[in-house]
Amino acid sequence: MPDGAAQTPSPHVPSVVRPTRVEAEAAVRCLIAWAGDDPDREGLVDTPARVARSYGELFAGYGEDPRAHLARTFEEVGGYEELVVLTNVRVVSCCEHHMLPVIGRAHVGYLPRNRVVGISKLARVVHGFARRLQIQEKLTADIAEAIADTLDPLGVGVVIEAEHSCMSLRGVQTPGSSLTTSRLIGQVRDDHKLRAEFLDIVRQAR
Repeated sequence: MPDGAAQTPSPHVPSVVRPTRVEAEAAVRCLIAWAGDDPDREGLVDTPARVARSYGELFAGYGEDPRAHLARTFEEVGGYEELVVLTNVRVVSCCEHHMLPVIGRAHVGYLPRNRVVGISKLARVVHGFARRLQIQEKLTADIAEAIADTLDPLGVGVVIEAEHSCMSLRGVQTPGSSLTTSRLIGQVRDDHKLRAEFLDIVRQAR
């Protein structure tokens, strides 16, 4: 995010003093040199600026409160009282331990009490929490709890499946492995029929 850009950070994100863009670019130059290359050579001279811009996109979630996307709801649901499930929402995040990409998909569902939200807003909630340094377990819980707290539904279910570059590119080097996490709340957790229905929808979407 450019210096001086307006932002409404989430109240659930710790407050930090952000370095300037110049300081961020200098840090990238330092890492290039530490890796063993010359940050002033032709192919790398503009890399610090590019990395700073890409970080602005990858970590845009720090500049928003994802729960705000759920503020506008609709009560005219025509008596609908079944699960609402959005599947295969693309997840792009970075693990907070190695700052390497986490790529996957989220399946998000809820059982409305008396109001629903636009489906694009569910995707925006996923993106807002994902575009931060994260662990997948916390990301899954954050999404589910945001929906539960804001919409007050009868139940919520969130499943995330993702590949972690910190495992596929380094360390144990196991490409193709996928981590699955879930967070079930209310009737989606406690009602065995609803739980099975939600998980069956997720399985069919894979």
